[in-house]
Amino acid sequence: MSALPSRSGLTREGRDTLWLLAVLALTIAPHVGRLPWWCLAGTAGAIGWRAWIAWRDAPLPPRWVLLLALALSVGATLLTFQSLLGRAAGVTLVTLLAGLKTLELRARRDAFVVTSLGFFLILTQFLHDQGPLNALLMTVALLGLLTSLVLAQRPLGRPPLREAMGEAGRALLWGLPLAVVLYLFFPRFGPLWSLPNDAGARTGLSDQMELGHVAELAQDDTIAMRVRFEGEPPPPRALYFRGPVLDLFDGQTWRSLPAEAPQRWRPAMGPAADARAAWVYSITLEALSLPTLPLLEGTVNARVTSPATLPPPRRLGMEWSLGRTPKDRITVAAQARPAWRPLLDDDDPMLRTWLALPAGHADETVAWAQALHRQAELQQAGVPARVQAVLRHIRTGGYSYTLAPGVDEPDAAGRLPDPVDTFWLRRRAGFCEHFAAAFVVVMRAMDVPARVVTGFQGAERNPVDGLYEVRNRDAHAWAEVWLPGQGWTRVDPTAAVAPDRVERPRRLLNTPVGQAGPLATMAPDWVRQARAAMDAARHRWNMWVQGYDRQKQFDLLKNAGWDAPDSTDLLRLAGLALAVGSLMGVAWMLWQHPTRRASAWQHTLQQLASHLARAGLHPPAGSPAAPSPLTWARLVEATLQGPRQTSETERAAAGALAERLRALDALHYGAAPQAPSRLRIEQRALRRLIRQWRDSRRNAPHPGGTGAPR
Repeated sequence: MSALPSRSGLTREGRDTLWLLAVLALTIAPHVGRLPWWCLAGTAGAIGWRAWIAWRDAPLPPRWVLLLALALSVGATLLTFQSLLGRAAGVTLVTLLAGLKTLELRARRDAFVVTSLGFFLILTQFLHDQGPLNALLMTVALLGLLTSLVLAQRPLGRPPLREAMGEAGRALLWGLPLAVVLYLFFPRFGPLWSLPNDAGARTGLSDQMELGHVAELAQDDTIAMRVRFEGEPPPPRALYFRGPVLDLFDGQTWRSLPAEAPQRWRPAMGPAADARAAWVYSITLEALSLPTLPLLEGTVNARVTSPATLPPPRRLGMEWSLGRTPKDRITVAAQARPAWRPLLDDDDPMLRTWLALPAGHADETVAWAQALHRQAELQQAGVPARVQAVLRHIRTGGYSYTLAPGVDEPDAAGRLPDPVDTFWLRRRAGFCEHFAAAFVVVMRAMDVPARVVTGFQGAERNPVDGLYEVRNRDAHAWAEVWLPGQGWTRVDPTAAVAPDRVERPRRLLNTPVGQAGPLATMAPDWVRQARAAMDAARHRWNMWVQGYDRQKQFDLLKNAGWDAPDSTDLLRLAGLALAVGSLMGVAWMLWQHPTRRASAWQHTLQQLASHLARAGLHPPAGSPAAPSPLTWARLVEATLQGPRQTSETERAAAGALAERLRALDALHYGAAPQAPSRLRIEQRALRRLIRQWRDSRRNAPHPGGTGAPR
């Protein structure tokens, strides 16, 4: 096998092809981890094969290979997604097609197709991530694709990549003002501006809970919400953000009461609630998968401040709901009172709902709880004593907090053991859902109304912008018990075995609770500070770029003097901006055309045509006003043909001029572009030869047809 050619040995086509392939790979790279492995392998193989062809200047594969690869790609996409429609299937197929198209990349038309596919792949990245880092990376990819377009528009010579990239950068800058105007005024129509919201089997909120089916809980470190407190923030142990309340238990799954279930709450607040200071805060929630708003416990009023198109939230008991699931980021202004709770009569029939236990499930745990209740010191004790007895058992009974409790295995008959009995009496290791669910079962067995509450617990303060960040890994489950005369009271059984999970302040890049050790101190301060700065920058990006919605557009128009702006005003402004931008572009082109933007070569052709016209030689009808030097050479030689007699001086002058014209034509199609100074030398030489040829013909004038001197 021969040695690979050196970098300097690459042809112009090979260099441009390698550049386009590198930019295409950069455009696809963020999809790693989202697309099927066979798609990534096939695309990487196609791009790598085409790069080898460009490097070795080898022939392209036959068409039947491409047709076979196309059929396999479509078939694999259908087998994987059961369809060619939809976001995942569409992105997979476009990625494969872009890779396969490079294998027939041989002409400018093919380069335009591959570049267009690259532009489309840039758009697909924003279906998954609209953050600032992804936007910056895609801007770099856009600049690379525009550079490829510039190279494709310059087929002659070997223009440097830096020069082509500079031209592409200038094109981006020219289009930036119009893009900003359209961003400000083009109406936001859903779902085009809705944020992507892919659900995942990770930590986060859910409207139901099932034990015994998760061997290890994956920690999702993405931010779920950001909170800004006015004044002194709550202590860490009070940072409970309530989500869905799970009231009903069928032995396997916990679910919420139906939305139409009666809520017999008194309108008055609980005792001493009015005397406690309120926490005033605003919370920015990322795209939700549930209509329930995870607001701070004890929130007494809330209103959505952005987007303004959402309906006002309503309170259902102690929870807040929008009535429908929002797909965009929302901001809520709220006020919470620490001791607030709605009241219910102690003999209300609704309380029986939170005493119900399914027959034939968790029998061993129920029997254990009833035996504990029969102990002498608890038989006549109130609810607080029973609660403390169970919490004391958790602290001293060998229980541990872990994110990897294992999964329940079936017995010899193929039956799964009861998950509550397995956790409470045998395994005694689990995460917050295990402790909350088992605690509620024990409380109900001891004749105490109880229910499971899910939400988020804890937050980490970002030192850059002062916001408290709540991540999806902070999702939590705890319990509530009914205290006569006081109402629902929070009890967190997880805190009995892992108090750090509730009471300690969060730090950026902290390790999950239950995994303490050297890993907790491995992240240096500069890493935490860099991450804090990135999170703060992303929040500002979310608020000012992604959060620029239709209401903010209307507010901008109101500030500019519109009384009652609507979408029609926005469309008119966007259309006006397009029209003005187009007119300005046309005016600029007319101002620059033709001499201001003429290249050195075009200027040489124009000067040559002018000098030959003064010598009496004109191009044939229908030909360009400034033909190539080769065309002029043939016209000069044609003047020597015909019936008239020509002198030796004229023939010598015509021959010298034609030879110089052919040399100029060869100079243009050389391997390297010529400097303007070299072209000026050629112009001076040609002017001298044109004068000599003109003078040699003056002594023997002869009328001629087209192309002959007159």
